[in-house]
Amino acid sequence: MAAQPEILAELRRLRARVPQLTGALVAGVDGLVLAHDTPGVEAEGMAALTATSLAVAVRLADTTGRGAFRELLVRGVHGYVATYAAGESAVLTVLAQDRVNVGRLHLESRRCGTRVGELVDAAERARAPAAVPPPAAAPAPTRTAAARTRSARTPPLTTTEPRTATEPPTGTEPRTTTES
Repeated sequence: MAAQPEILAELRRLRARVPQLTGALVAGVDGLVLAHDTPGVEAEGMAALTATSLAVAVRLADTTGRGAFRELLVRGVHGYVATYAAGESAVLTVLAQDRVNVGRLHLESRRCGTRVGELVDAAERARAPAAVPPPAAAPAPTRTAAARTRSARTPPLTTTEPRTATEPPTGTEPRTTTES
């Protein structure tokens, strides 16, 4: 990946801004390592677990109606593991000591995740073959004044056979465009 050195630089800046971080990793949503700064931790295993926890978090957020995944925080006896959305196809996972300021962890990690997401998404777009642009969408139909004022209970106007002047409307027949 062309953005890997820039991503690694972002991870190192994050660790400098939050000294209680003990590791940081960027992985694709498929569990492949994109960049890592995780001394003492196997990056491939951490990326695979990140992808698994991400799948559960996405499903939980969706099932409970909480919207798109943003972040996941796990607190253990010896510290924190936090995962943040990073663009459309990556996630940022950080490891922190138990004495970390969690607010600062979130603030700095969210910022880093945004920058990393921009780098990863730009690299993905650059790597993708030039695709045929999708056809232009048809403009939305404009509504007339009559259509805007018509009640939701009133059936739409149709072009069926007109009633004669002697037939009273029954209420179940479609209205015609020739009615007065």
